[in-house]
Parts: sequence; structure tokens; C-alpha cells
Amino acid sequence: MGRAGPVELKPAPQVSAEASEDLLVLKDGKLFICSREDGDISGGFTTGEGLYADDTRYLSEFHLTIGDKAPIFLSASTSRAFEAFIDLTNPDLRNGDDVTIPQMTLNIRRTRLVGDRLQERIRVRNHGSKRITSELALTFGADFADIFEIRGVRKRMSRGELVAPKPTRRGVTFTYIGEDEAFRQTILSFVEAPKSTSIEEGAVSAIWPLDLGPREAMTVVVTVETSLEGARLEPSTFEETESVVKAARSAWQEGLTSIQGHHRSFNRFVDASVRDLGALLTPAGEHEIIAAGIPWYAAPFGRDTLITCYEMLMLSTAPARDALLFLASRQATEDDPLRDAEPGKILHELRVGELARAGYIPHTPYYGTVDATPLYVMLAAAYYRWTGDIETMQTIKPALDAALRWIDEHGDLDGDGFVEYQRRSPAGLDNQGWKDSEDSIPHVDGTLAHGPIALVEVQAYVYLAKKRAAEIYDALGDETMATTLRNAAEKLKKEFNDAFWMPAEGTLALALDGDKRQVQSVTSNAGHALYCDIVDKERAALIAERLMAPDMFSGWGVRTLSSESVVYNPMSYHNGSVWPHDNAIIAAGLKRYGFRDATQQIAAALFDAAIQSSDYRLPELFCGFQRRSGAAWVRYPVACRPQAWAAAVPFMILQSMLGISPNAGARTLTIHQPHLPVWIDMLELKGLRVGASRLAVRFKRDGDATSFSLVQREGDVRLTIEE
Repeated sequence: MGRAGPVELKPAPQVSAEASEDLLVLKDGKLFICSREDGDISGGFTTGEGLYADDTRYLSEFHLTIGDKAPIFLSASTSRAFEAFIDLTNPDLRNGDDVTIPQMTLNIRRTRLVGDRLQERIRVRNHGSKRITSELALTFGADFADIFEIRGVRKRMSRGELVAPKPTRRGVTFTYIGEDEAFRQTILSFVEAPKSTSIEEGAVSAIWPLDLGPREAMTVVVTVETSLEGARLEPSTFEETESVVKAARSAWQEGLTSIQGHHRSFNRFVDASVRDLGALLTPAGEHEIIAAGIPWYAAPFGRDTLITCYEMLMLSTAPARDALLFLASRQATEDDPLRDAEPGKILHELRVGELARAGYIPHTPYYGTVDATPLYVMLAAAYYRWTGDIETMQTIKPALDAALRWIDEHGDLDGDGFVEYQRRSPAGLDNQGWKDSEDSIPHVDGTLAHGPIALVEVQAYVYLAKKRAAEIYDALGDETMATTLRNAAEKLKKEFNDAFWMPAEGTLALALDGDKRQVQSVTSNAGHALYCDIVDKERAALIAERLMAPDMFSGWGVRTLSSESVVYNPMSYHNGSVWPHDNAIIAAGLKRYGFRDATQQIAAALFDAAIQSSDYRLPELFCGFQRRSGAAWVRYPVACRPQAWAAAVPFMILQSMLGISPNAGARTLTIHQPHLPVWIDMLELKGLRVGASRLAVRFKRDGDATSFSLVQREGDVRLTIEE
């Protein structure tokens, strides 16, 4: 029940002077927290700090003081995605002009744990030689802001009712009644009751006395529970919560392919990616789906989820199965212009916060994406190749049928054989490919293309989707449909190469606009066409050369847009930045056409970028400035970290470099021209699943040559070589 009409959507969060990607982030299940490195949370609508669940910020302030002073930050470590250890110490604490507790006397350790609730154990130890007396204070606030407000949509004209905080016997409860009429609460509880609790202007302060002899310590434990419509969790100690979360993460790890190389930094890069992907797994109905990224996109995203699952199939196929089943259950069944929905379309984004529930935004779900539907079919076909899981294919066959109908009917707006998009929703996105910024589809003179717009990569996705889906329909006994799909794919390939080729640039146009004019900007999108194998072989070398030319390849990766473009901006979201997932797809496409050296060059650039990060993570994107000797890559201020399709990059790159191609139906795993980079001499995959079989394969580099051997096999899959 919308109150003031739809709010304005922005594909990228807005940048402010206070914005920072260097937040301390923990996540498990649906709950995540973003804080400063010292553990504190300062609210507002700039940095994304807060404790969140279900698109709502349940904690917007969390401050710790000692003797009414902010502690000095020492260090923070997050070896696990759900737990952090933060060490602080005291500044000089005074009584008038006298220093009563000298700086560095106290160690304050915040051990933070995220599971189905937030729990924090704060231990203060006196390392001085004298008894000290002081106070530990914690201050909390809860604004219950919707994530869309925080990431920068136009401010709302009205809000729900924020009820005054209510003290309880060992804590306090914040309450908000939203415009969606939902009843939300943030419930704080303390194991050790504070000496005093005060409430001022909606903020709650709790104080504990410190009276510690030399080497003595005291501990305060805080639990923060989020509640919707009065739901409560069973009581759980810090240790019990920790045990449950550890067991779940261990189970996740045990189901993965083990990847170990003879290179410590590479292994840390892989481990960080595994950790992030596990953390981004989020409950969605009866399934778990990989959310797109934190803090802005901790929700089901069709395109992001599908590409992430596709990238990581070598690591695990389980997320792909859950994504296919979940997205089928939310597939559009009716024509709804407000949500840019048509029958058969796969969702873009699903939100469950106040703005969605109250009708301010159309994300219930919103379907304004042109590529998620062919990507859904692509993922289904790739999943089937890895698993041979015919039962899941039978289950999702109605969804595949509907998705393919959407591609041919609603997707092709003008009947020319290409899939186009044009916004219908007044609250929707103008651009509906993966580059969805308002300015991301420019002509060479800088004017923006008008719709309907046929993107180059979308046609490539449709081609590969139809070509590979034919294998599913063969397995399901529908040979007529399989033949129809193969014929349609070949017809599309010919028409595509005729319509999108730019001979003067030696690459593919970004798009066709509403007048069927080529949008002739030189972009990274052409690399996706290489991956999908839709490019005529005689043109592939020209595209490869264009992608790796100095105006495109920055030294850290391929830019989204040529630096020679009149609208190039290395600090933009899509017009000159470098996106790791984009580069992984490009690298795999280059390898598909035999350009091994270019693949290695991109892989090395991404690896260098990862190991220059303190946490060995690749961000969502970084700026497209030219690489300079001795200088690090330049961050994009509000990039998500962790971010799903960036976290999955190493697995797609590895599969490509190693030339791994599964066919569970034929019980084969094919290795095609494997090549380890110069920074890895040996790499071993253990527990690699193809169908019901499990393999261990070792790769070894000797100079420029890479050999491989089968170390272990459980099942009947054969390892084959393709020259």
C-alpha cells in the first residue's frame, strides 16, 4: 500500500565524501553487519554501516567508550566470514589534569559473532601494575531504515512510527511500525546487567563499572536479535551460536572441490573466495541462494546469482541447483508493466523490506533485466553437463519452456530475431543489461542510445542457451524441440555476425538501438560473445587484439569502455572501470578461441589485484586508470566487498586455463590445452565432481608446457584429452 508513489531507482549506490569500501563485514544466513574497523557503527545514509536483515537496518548506532573516551584501534582480523576479533586499547584517561590510567594500559577485545543473531563478547584486561577504576559504556540506536534509503534513492515523503526504546530487565527493545504495517524490533540483551541504562533522543546507553587489579579482566556479552512481527529466537549462548555456525560452514566446505596450488598467495585468494561465497549463501524460501553483494545487494538477483553459479560450477554445483529451483518458483507468469514482467521472464531483484512491501518500489519481485532469462537457460544446460541430473531438469522443464518462449516472443520486441529491452515501469531501470547505469549505452558521439536496445552479449547468451539447452531436450526425449533450438541458434549466429560486426574497429558493436543503428562504442561486452562461441572464427583474432589494445586493457584488466571514447571515465560505474567478473568471462572466451597468452595476461592482472588487497578479495569493480609500476589499483568508493560474481572469478579463470570440460551424460571429463601460469608450478583438484563420480587431478608446469595426471577416481568417469 504505497503512501507517496514509487521512489527513484538507482543502479549504483551514490558516492559521498564519507563513503568507504573498507568496512568490517560479517555475514551468516540472512543477517550481516558492516562496521568500522574498530567495531563501531555510525549511522546515516552514506557508508552502509549497520546490522541488517531482510533489507532493513536493525542497528544504526553501536559505540564503545572507556572512561567516556573512544578507544585506540589496534587491529582487526576476520579469518572466518562470521566472526571477527578486534583489539583496542585506552587513550590517556584523566581526572582533571591527572592521568589516572595511562595510554595502552587496557586491552579491549571485541569478539564479534554473526549467526541467527549478533553476539559480541567484550573483554577488558588490565595490563598495568596498579588497580584501575573506570567505566565501559555501550551506546545503541536503531532507525529501521530500508536498504534503498541508505544506498541513495530519493528520500521518502513519509515514514512509519518509531516507538521510544523500552528498557527490559537485562536489555532494551527498539520498535518500529512501518508503512507496510509490519512490526519490527531490535532486541538487545546483556548477560551481565549494566549498572545503569539511559535513553536520550532514541539512543540507549548502558554502563558497566570497571574495577580491575593487575592482570584482572571483566567481560560484557551483548546479544542483538532482529524480529519481524514478534517472532523470537530460542535463547543461545555465545558458544552455542558459534558451534552451530561453525558446523554449517564446515558442511559447506566439505561439499566443495579442494583447490591447492604451490603458491601461498594464490591459495589465500582461493580461500577468501570460498569464504565469501559461503557467507553470501542466504535463505530464500526452501532454498539457499547466493546474494549479490554486501552491503547494497544482499538479496536474490537473477543475473548476479546465475553468473556467479555459472562461474563456480567447478567448485560446486549445489548453488546452481538451488538457484534454478528458486528462480523457477519466482518466474513471471503474467504481464505486469509496473514490475517490467512478462510470462516466462526471470526476476531481476527480489526485496522484502518496508519499501517493497509498502509499494514504494516494484521489487516484489522486479523483472527489469533482459539477460537473466537466457542466463537461466545457460546455467541449466551447464549444470546438466556437470551433473547429469535429469530429475532436476524434469522439475524445471516448465520453467525452461517458458523462458525460451519469452526469448522468442516478449524478448524480441520488434520481431527481428534479436532480444531487446525497453523500460515499461515508471519506477524501473532505463538500462536492463549488466551495465545498467543510465549512461552505459552511449553512441560514439556521446549521445545515449534509445530503445528498444539489443545488447551484443544478450544475443550471445541466447545463442549459447539454445545450443546447449538442446542437449537437455534430447535427454528429456523431445528431439523436435532439440532440433528447433539448434537450428534457431545457427540462424541467430549468422544474423548476429552480420548485424553487430564493425569492420573499422575490428570488434562487435555494443548494441543495436531502436532504429537498428549500431551503437559503435568499443566495450568489453564483445568478450562475452567470444565466451558464448557465437563469433565467426575469422573475426575472433581481431576482437582479441582489440580487447587487449592499450585503450581497453588497463594493466589491471579489460576496461568496460575504451579510453578513447568521448564519455570514458575511469571512475565511472560502467564507462571505463574494470570489473573482475567481466574479465573472467572475457578470459574464458579468449581461451575458447585459442588465445592462451591473452587469457594468461588477464588472469595475472586479476591475481595481482587480489594479492594487493589486505584480505585477498577482488572487489565488485575498481577504477580503470592505467597501471603504473609500483602503484596499486584505484578503488571504486562504494564497491561491494564481498561481492558474489567477483568472489567466483578464480574458479572460472582456473577452469578456462586448465581446459576442463565435463560431460556427465557421456561420463567424460575432457582436458583441452591446459596451461598453468608462471606463478604456479603445480596445482591439484580433489573431489572434483562429474555426475556421480569424483576425481583428483594434478597439473604440473614445466617451462611453457603443462601436463596433468589422474591421481584418484571414484566412479566411472573417463579423463580424456582434446588437442
